Amino acid sequence: MQQVSVGLVGLGTVGAGVARILTQHADRIARRAGRRIDCKWAVVRDLKKPREGDFEGLRIVDDPRRVIDDPEVAIVVELIGGVDAARRIVLDALAAGKHVVTANKALLAEHGPEIFAAARKADRAVAFEASSAGGVPIVGAINVGLAANQIQSLAAILNGTCNYILTQMTQGGIAYADALAGAQALGYAEADPTLDVDGTDTAHKLAILAQLAFGANVTTADIPREGIDRLELADLTYARELGYTIKLLAHARLADGALELRVAPTLVRRDAPLAQVHGPYNAVRAVGDAVGDTLFYGRGAGMMPTASAVVADLIDVVVGRALLTSRTLDFWSTEAPAVPLLPPSRSRRRNYLRFLIADRPGVIAAIAQILGDKGISIASVIQHEPGDEGEGDEATVPLVIMTHLAVEEHLREAIAQIDRLDVVRAPSVRLGVEE
Repeated sequence: MQQVSVGLVGLGTVGAGVARILTQHADRIARRAGRRIDCKWAVVRDLKKPREGDFEGLRIVDDPRRVIDDPEVAIVVELIGGVDAARRIVLDALAAGKHVVTANKALLAEHGPEIFAAARKADRAVAFEASSAGGVPIVGAINVGLAANQIQSLAAILNGTCNYILTQMTQGGIAYADALAGAQALGYAEADPTLDVDGTDTAHKLAILAQLAFGANVTTADIPREGIDRLELADLTYARELGYTIKLLAHARLADGALELRVAPTLVRRDAPLAQVHGPYNAVRAVGDAVGDTLFYGRGAGMMPTASAVVADLIDVVVGRALLTSRTLDFWSTEAPAVPLLPPSRSRRRNYLRFLIADRPGVIAAIAQILGDKGISIASVIQHEPGDEGEGDEATVPLVIMTHLAVEEHLREAIAQIDRLDVVRAPSVRLGVEE
């Protein structure tokens, strides 16, 4: 049986998983690829760093040029993460006539047009299943399984760290800081979790899904985003009382001939499938014009789930499917008609609002009047008993309002006006609602 040589750039958690699958299941992979896949090289930053695993026969070096300049290597697998160094390695590999497999969502989100222009020029494939939802095969699902459809909307949980934290807050009543510390102790969150918890990682992945589902060339800067780092336990409690749970959702929807994009903590009905996604799992709900509602679920990160997607891409490249897909679908083409983005101010959705107000007669009526003047209709209200603290002898009470569909611009204006009232004791909290 013929053999294909592969070079790994990065031998961290995912790289070690890829090497394990290729070594332990070599015969199975060869049957499915039609050729044996030989992992010849691995590039690392520190040659002296101890590594767990069986890497016998693997040439471990610290110079990517050893892989790129090797004429026997047909496929370079980029697994170092980050943008600048990864971009140079991928572009150099394509220029050298290598196919590329990558799990790098930030690279594709920020430099997709450049990477795929280089791939077209070299007539080589760039495969990226692991970049969007780890072990969840959403790239193949959109490109192949749902190819007969125009995707109408996507709603997705794409960050396992955030979903784990929110699960702990919801089910255990644990404050955000404690839930984050627990996620770090278990290895679900990095020492610096900023890119996860502020929504950036999810926005990277949504930018890729927007390209696949809608042909939209967007970067992270084009996607309005909020993270979970300012969520308070009180809002998860009120959401549960209203029949909802809170998830960090990536949202994409065709509306009024334009594409609406958003990443934000969002209320999801407790009986909805996305609400049942717990812990470090990911899920993508895709609605197609022919198939209707579909759901894809699984682990979005970790050694073996992500390595599974990387090796699946390797098989696709070896078989030849990945190159045919790249040629046909023309990813990140600058010549394709641009998909207009819906200005965030024009988006329409239901909202959850929480205010801390003075316990006086007429306060709710004043807030309702401002909302009504802006065309915002109230669906339901929760007002609990006064709290223990207030200004002087005046108690304060939390007020929770669920709205019907509201235009974002009008809602912002209303909230700014409400927050200026002398009876409002703290800045308001606002979250979107997914129906």
